[in-house]
Amino acid sequence: MNGKWRWIFLAAIYAVLLGGGLLVGDRLLEFLDFDVRPANEPTVHMTIMTVAAIFVLASALPFVPGAEIGFGLILVFGGRIALLVYLCMVAALSISYLIGRFVPIAIIGRFFKLLGMERAHNLVMQFAPLDSRERLELLVSRAPRRFVPALLRHRYVALAVLLNMPGNSLVGGGGGLAFTAGLSGLFSLFGFLVAIALAVAPVPLFFYLFG
Repeated sequence: MNGKWRWIFLAAIYAVLLGGGLLVGDRLLEFLDFDVRPANEPTVHMTIMTVAAIFVLASALPFVPGAEIGFGLILVFGGRIALLVYLCMVAALSISYLIGRFVPIAIIGRFFKLLGMERAHNLVMQFAPLDSRERLELLVSRAPRRFVPALLRHRYVALAVLLNMPGNSLVGGGGGLAFTAGLSGLFSLFGFLVAIALAVAPVPLFFYLFG
């Protein structure tokens, strides 16, 4: 596959992933379009638990706008569900991270090679045998811009900021970012959990406290 068609192919894959993620989010929010009344309270409770499970699984997928879905849940059910939304989002990101931790990075390298992305393939294959400290040193030494090494050294803060950026589904969403964090081997489990626990908290906490 020559350069032109390779980039067209990659753009098509990106468009499908992004479109699919947005479609999942839209369908889940449409599912919640009903009136909440005392008469249907048991059904509402069952629906909330079902949607929570779907929300966790969907938000763990790359390119699904999990934050927007969570915000939609809070708007539908009010501040009383904010704590559940928070816990679901933390669970979803943790699942994505753990999947990334257990995926052999060499598989990603072979995928890049299949797409003809030789530079990405070579970098990933250099990553494969290294520990987290060595991977960080390699990235810092290869960083093309002055601010990139600083971002790498403060990567937990950078991750928290990215998770709160509007429209982050364009770069993989929370699920994609968490998966990449796990795959990279640069984030410890404890540090990652602290980062996402703090990053996800502001909006649900606001609605939980102030309705």
